[in-house]
Order: sequence, then structure tokens, then C-alpha cells
Amino acid sequence: MATQEIKSSSLAEMKDKFIGKVGTQERDEYEYELHMEVLGKMIKTAQQQRNLTQKQLGQLVGVQKAQISKLENSTNSATIDTVLKVFKALKAEINLM
Repeated sequence: MATQEIKSSSLAEMKDKFIGKVGTQERDEYEYELHMEVLGKMIKTAQQQRNLTQKQLGQLVGVQKAQISKLENSTNSATIDTVLKVFKALKAEINLM
């Protein structure tokens, strides 16, 4: 009976193969969407920890409840200014590096 050798691949190799190499449009779009999803979850978690509704957070930031919902659900590309205002209103730190 012959044994097959299983080749393991790193996550970076799998991304390169199935999404595209770093610097390609497909890879850039994937990375951007992933970052927006993580950012949205961070905003939602901080908002809930501070017992704020989306409407209340929107009022603190100066945007509509719908904008907060879109940010939390990663369905809108917000300006960096809006994102910074949200984190300031939540008294949360954000590290962009």
C-alpha cells in the first residue's frame, strides 16, 4: 500500500493561490473587506459594552443611526474621520498600524 504525502500550506500561500497575490486588485479588495468587517465588529462590541443604542452613538458622532448600522455591518465604506469620531465617542482606542 502506497502512502501519500500531504503537503501543508501556510495561510499566506493559500491566500496567494485562491485570492491573488499581494498587490493585485482582488487581494486588495479582499484585505479591505476583511479590515472593514473587523472594524465593524469592534465598533459594535464597544457600543454594546457602553450600553449605547445605534441611535445614541449616532447622536454622539453626528450621524444617523443608519450610518452606525452600516459601519457595524461592514456595508458602507466610511470616511476615516467618521470612524475616528465613532471611536472617540466610544472612548475606545484604535491602532491603525
